[in-house]
Amino acid sequence: MRKSLALLLVLVLVLSLGLVGCGQKEEAPKDETKTEAPADGGKMELAFATGGTSGTYYPLGGAIANVWNDKVEGVNVTIQPAGASVENINRVSAGEVDLVLAMNNIADNAFKGEGKSFGGKAIKNFKAIGVVYPEVIHCITLKDSGINSIADLKGKAINPGPPGSGTFATAMPILEAHGITPKDFTAKPGSFSDAVAGLKDGNIDAAFAVVSFPSSAVLEIATTNPVKVLEIKGDEFAKLQETVPFAAPFTITGGEYNGQDTDATTVTLQAVLYVKEDLPEEMVYNLTKQMYENTEEIAKGHARGKQINVKNALAGVTTPVHPGAAKYYEEVGVK
Repeated sequence: MRKSLALLLVLVLVLSLGLVGCGQKEEAPKDETKTEAPADGGKMELAFATGGTSGTYYPLGGAIANVWNDKVEGVNVTIQPAGASVENINRVSAGEVDLVLAMNNIADNAFKGEGKSFGGKAIKNFKAIGVVYPEVIHCITLKDSGINSIADLKGKAINPGPPGSGTFATAMPILEAHGITPKDFTAKPGSFSDAVAGLKDGNIDAAFAVVSFPSSAVLEIATTNPVKVLEIKGDEFAKLQETVPFAAPFTITGGEYNGQDTDATTVTLQAVLYVKEDLPEEMVYNLTKQMYENTEEIAKGHARGKQINVKNALAGVTTPVHPGAAKYYEEVGVK
């Protein structure tokens, strides 16, 4: 009797294990290189590289990220301060971050492998979402400096912007267009905060900044030290366009900055949002849609939100557009 009972228990156990084994499914191998939304309904963490904390990219990026986190299901976007355009393109290409802001001319150089910033190596594994706002090149000196043009900067101390930034990469061809080589001035590169401090304490004679207009950094300098905007126009502008074809004229309105009472002609480029090429199409569609359809909400966090306009989304974008963004533009009729 005991032997029969023991045999019965063994049979039941064997059958149970067999049924469990039959119920298991083989899992397909996971592609570790592809970015996918969490299958468990959790949020996907996205890193958004912007710029220095005293520039426009960082606070504006924060305002955009707040809208995304509120309105795009399944994502949590965290902004990071960064060296801006050149560094950002390198980082998104390396997969270190998911989204970046960068100047359109810098991204175009990267994609084509042109210019000095990327060592002649073409970088193609990133995609554009679209234009965020126009960036204005400011070359600033103090009103009483005795400097009246960029050509006057020979022999002077200049902050050409943070190394690895679009400001730095754009300042050099501007100086060259005015006949100034790196040997002709003392470079004191640094952030916009460094530029503000340097002009105030006399450590530098002029500073470049590629920022929005009006610029909070320039306004800060002008509060205690009236400023002068050094113009980029005429033959020098034509020479600049040979190396920076995206450059377009821009008028800095007189009276906006203390000390600059008359209009000044300078140059504008475009700040564009770029992403890793493997971000899911539906996710990028939603990111694109919510950014362009919630500009008033973004503007509550940063005034440049008012300049985000879907009609201008592809103006000056020459690198490939992410399929998710392209899907949104097709829906709203932007070509």
